[in-house]
Amino acid sequence: MPPTSWNRNVAPSTVPAAVPELDVISLGRRVRHLRKAAGLTLDGLGAAVGTAPSQLSLIENGKREPKLGMLQQLAAALGVGIEQLLGAEPPSRRAALEIELERYQRGPLYETLNIPKIRISSRLPLDVLEAQVGLLHELERKLNEQVATPEEARRANGGLRAMMRERGNYFPEYEAEAKKVLAAVGYTSGPLSQHVIADIAENLGFSLHHVGDLPHSTRSVTDLKNRRIYLTQSQRQDHDPRSVLLQALGHYVLGHETPKNYGDFLAQRVATNYFAAALLLPEQTTVDFLQKAKAAKEIAVEDIRDAFAVSYETAAHRFTNLATRHLGITTHFQKTHQSGIIYKAYENDGVTFPQDHTGAIEGQPSCKAWTSRAVFDVPDKFSAYSQYTDTPSGTYWCTARTERSANGEFSLSIGVPYQHVKWFRGRETTAREKSLCPDPNCCKRPPAALASEWAGNAWPSARAHSHLLAAMPPGAFPGVDETEVYSFLQAHSGS
Repeated sequence: MPPTSWNRNVAPSTVPAAVPELDVISLGRRVRHLRKAAGLTLDGLGAAVGTAPSQLSLIENGKREPKLGMLQQLAAALGVGIEQLLGAEPPSRRAALEIELERYQRGPLYETLNIPKIRISSRLPLDVLEAQVGLLHELERKLNEQVATPEEARRANGGLRAMMRERGNYFPEYEAEAKKVLAAVGYTSGPLSQHVIADIAENLGFSLHHVGDLPHSTRSVTDLKNRRIYLTQSQRQDHDPRSVLLQALGHYVLGHETPKNYGDFLAQRVATNYFAAALLLPEQTTVDFLQKAKAAKEIAVEDIRDAFAVSYETAAHRFTNLATRHLGITTHFQKTHQSGIIYKAYENDGVTFPQDHTGAIEGQPSCKAWTSRAVFDVPDKFSAYSQYTDTPSGTYWCTARTERSANGEFSLSIGVPYQHVKWFRGRETTAREKSLCPDPNCCKRPPAALASEWAGNAWPSARAHSHLLAAMPPGAFPGVDETEVYSFLQAHSGS
């Protein structure tokens, strides 16, 4: 497919760039450097700015972010401008090493090592500081080499998730495009029928063709030359056929071009998934539905599913799109395999998902105390299972269901912080668990009694997760056989 294949223009996003966060670690080291250069003690500087020495110590150690007024007082007391206080460059080589070590010790890599943190002070010798930073830098490099095959995908996914979190998983530009498409075919209300979707395709200039020989690596194939969309005839699908078609149309409506890299590919996948959901569950209609449910304190994902005739997963994803923007509710979502491995995740409510040293969540084991794991042991598969979970970052209420697919059984879970549970059905549950993750003593290590009995006496034969080891498939559309697609189109072009 040439780079100019998908070339309709779409108005650029007008969402403002996020304001960068204050680097409290660098700021703290700069304040300490300037204080010592001025010959001041913590007591002396504290008296000059009217705050306790203990509070200044927290600022210098990067454990507290000072307010603007305090920054101005510190700058005046130290005889510098506020710009110099907030400067990007470390004031010395030692300060740069201290900042780097502090960042390592606060990051996910250090968390996985389960070793004590080094107290960074002026008494720590410079050569020890250099050795520790060099050791951690080399360890990170080695780990990056080990995951070099999926590294691009993991980092791209992490960057995409951060962007989604910043925007509350709400994309007004996709909502606007979906609204225009629905208006063009006269849609008013109710679940989006196959007939209306066929009208959408026709209005956009495409004909639909269901075939029995669709390339196995694809869910749909679009022939841009003859304006045809090919879909499978098979009735056994893990995906809603309406979503598959709407996603194919989404590439055209949103003006996508051939992906330049895996990050581009992922972003396009997120965009078309969002666009399809915005058609199946139109923004205004869905928001009206959710606001009524909130007023009645009866929000439930299964009601969204039933009202719009979509899958539970689609309903849960759509809830995360609209909850923060229109209901003022922060939330999290996860799709977890029965083995405990997280396949999909989103959060903007402060919940702490497990991460590897790159920040990747997918492929990590979910805590055994969480609702997403507990639901597999619940005998009632008809009703949603709800549970409160006390975690290091707060108490969360979550609701989950399980669904089977060709790849096994998965749980689909939506959760909110405790202060938002009053709006949801299922809040009266008495089920409650405590999670200490990422502390390895929570559920990653066996209890001492079991370990003493069986450590050294067990030899499991592990099931190979080959998909986690494989390199990312090459090409603009990873995993898709280009020759197979072109041969398919050639065979069908005259039919």
